[in-house]
Amino acid sequence: MLGEPTSSAVKTVPDKSERGRSTIEWPYFSLDDATKLAKGIFELGGVCTNDQLAGHLNQTASGGAFRLKVQAARTFNLIRSSQGKLSLSELGHQLMEPESAASARVEAFLTVPLYRAIYETYKGKTLPPTGGLESAFVNLGVAPKQKEKARQAFQRSARDAGFFAYGSTKLVIPVLPVAVGHGKAQAESEESVVPQTGEIGGGGNGGGDDTHHPLIDGLIRALPEAGKPWTLEARRKWLQAAAMNFDYVYADTETGNRSIRVSVITDKDSAN
Repeated sequence: MLGEPTSSAVKTVPDKSERGRSTIEWPYFSLDDATKLAKGIFELGGVCTNDQLAGHLNQTASGGAFRLKVQAARTFNLIRSSQGKLSLSELGHQLMEPESAASARVEAFLTVPLYRAIYETYKGKTLPPTGGLESAFVNLGVAPKQKEKARQAFQRSARDAGFFAYGSTKLVIPVLPVAVGHGKAQAESEESVVPQTGEIGGGGNGGGDDTHHPLIDGLIRALPEAGKPWTLEARRKWLQAAAMNFDYVYADTETGNRSIRVSVITDKDSAN
């Protein structure tokens, strides 16, 4: 689901030549850069060493740029690092699947604590100009001398995740398909339930209950008929889209950058 930062994520990514240390997580490289690295791991079978991945990407494992890209992919929650091995996370695997790649990019973007905080602060509002945005980053915990790099990485990642589809002055969650059923029936039943600018507050023309927000009606209409087949993966995607819509429609009175994550647990996972 819209992911909580994991304990393995990079706490800060400071430039050693700069004084000060950020107290909120953010990656030096963009979501697109992190995606390319995750794809490299996928192409190597899903698990590899730093040296193997660097060689595959024609980079140097000991280079600072490569290390920062690995850290960025971890901050986006796309990869795991354990015992000298790099592997794809569950979200990284979702990013490799065409039908779930768009929602995975959204989740990866909002997994970054700085980006999530900016989204929550300016949701439905116009982003401040360059200087104001950088000041907002500093107020959230970015070291003052890192604010320009943080802003540039943020803007590239927001564009990569589809949040700037209607311009770079507002963060708008992109339209995401909700797949129901499976096979041909699944493809025919996809419905976009996350709104773009101007789509909220309408109603009446979708056959839904006017007492509900149109997004909630859309979720209900996307459900398959009772008794019809509905795969676990399709259910997970529906619940994931539901959590995104709830985040958009309803105010959260609790403090802290927290979110809901939906996962399919296997019997092996349950045993552990």
